[in-house]
Amino acid sequence: MLTSHYARELAQLVTPVAPDIPRDARLRLVNHALADELQLPGHWWQTDNITGLLCSPVSELSRHAVAQKYGGHQFGQWNPMLGDGRGVLLGEATSASGKLHDLHLKGAGMTPYSRQGDGRAVLRSTLREYIGSEALHHLGIPSSRALCLFDSPQTVLRETAETAALMIRTAPSHIRFGHFEYYYNTGDTPALNALFDFVLTYHFSELKEAPNPHQALLKAITLRTARMIALWQAYGYVHGVMNTDNMSIHGITFDYGPYAMLDNFVSNSVFNHSDPHGRYAFDQQPGVALWNLNALARAFSGHCTVDEIKAVLQMYEPTFMAQYQQIMMQRLGLDTPGEQTLSVLNSFMRMVADEQRDYTATLRKLSHADPTLSHSPLRDEFIDRESFDTWWQQYRALRQTQGDILSSQQQMLNTNPVVIPRTHYLQQVIDEARQGDYTSAKALIEAVSNPFSAKWENTRWAMPPTDDTQVSLSCSS
Repeated sequence: MLTSHYARELAQLVTPVAPDIPRDARLRLVNHALADELQLPGHWWQTDNITGLLCSPVSELSRHAVAQKYGGHQFGQWNPMLGDGRGVLLGEATSASGKLHDLHLKGAGMTPYSRQGDGRAVLRSTLREYIGSEALHHLGIPSSRALCLFDSPQTVLRETAETAALMIRTAPSHIRFGHFEYYYNTGDTPALNALFDFVLTYHFSELKEAPNPHQALLKAITLRTARMIALWQAYGYVHGVMNTDNMSIHGITFDYGPYAMLDNFVSNSVFNHSDPHGRYAFDQQPGVALWNLNALARAFSGHCTVDEIKAVLQMYEPTFMAQYQQIMMQRLGLDTPGEQTLSVLNSFMRMVADEQRDYTATLRKLSHADPTLSHSPLRDEFIDRESFDTWWQQYRALRQTQGDILSSQQQMLNTNPVVIPRTHYLQQVIDEARQGDYTSAKALIEAVSNPFSAKWENTRWAMPPTDDTQVSLSCSS
């Protein structure tokens, strides 16, 4: 069943906390495929048994629940007063492949790290995280995942009165950059070394025999982060609040707050109304991730020389660029990046950005365009037809000289989604769920779980928003 390695072996880094479940909590969504993958008991989902397990202080789910302590750089400023303020680590499940996966309950009430908060989560943010994390996973972007969601008639006060909710999310672990930063900055070397040993034992055991396991660990985190950020940029994902306490050592998308995926392509898009200066704008994400890695790397200074740390961090940019170019070549149906293909890619991105075209819809339409034709219907999407025509001739010439056109078209259809978790869809399903109707939520989850399927074309889930209004999202949850 569940294990509690983190809670038991790093007891000095956690506080036992009994989950405080909102009144009349109701199980609304279950990710049965994920539950089966994690070998979780089927009886949990029968007649809402899991709600009773969470409420019982001695059940297999709640008896070892703990809140984790960490710190983090928030908008560039160090904050040591962080930790699991509204969530608890229930334990670890072991998948069929033998890998550990945390079960973490979000919205479980107050902990010692709630910082005057109520420890609750709201339906708005919880449903957004459930759908967003599953969407990114099925797009091939590493992410935490959603196991189940509960709502409650209990009212929670944020900017307005909202409906309370809970969710259990899974991840290889919930260890953040901020964990290492906290124990380094507080000078607690025994705790920091215990954390390193735990991570190398349970999550990166393949690195223990490296000449310098700590440098190897920093390298693994750096490369995984670079690849994740490249996928964010390739698919138009804006995280919104890339504080170091929201960065996972596993290189997975983590802590969904005011996230959004681009509709019209605006390179400096900001959706978080708490970020007026655009620190976490879409085009700033690659640089911010490297800044965060530099902050993390200080915690490795007791085990790595300055030159060893620099050598690792210098791998970030080429890894990011290689991954980004690779996925964008696939999205355009082109071969390995070269001078010509990169020129065609850059010209395409410039056109899309200059005219702020819908990023996802334009690439999906390009997937259907026939490069053997001298004129493309896609030109009607652009105002500057002359620039498009010039680009199209360069593009079609490359497509026709780089192998099988049908094969490359199938590759494009498999990498250019029909459906992404657009903000206006999310708001629609939230509004209905607040009334107790999860029909649309389940339909959207089905769609984002099969985002490349042609069956969604010409359905409501494929439609961009009807206006160009820039949405503004809140960190509050």
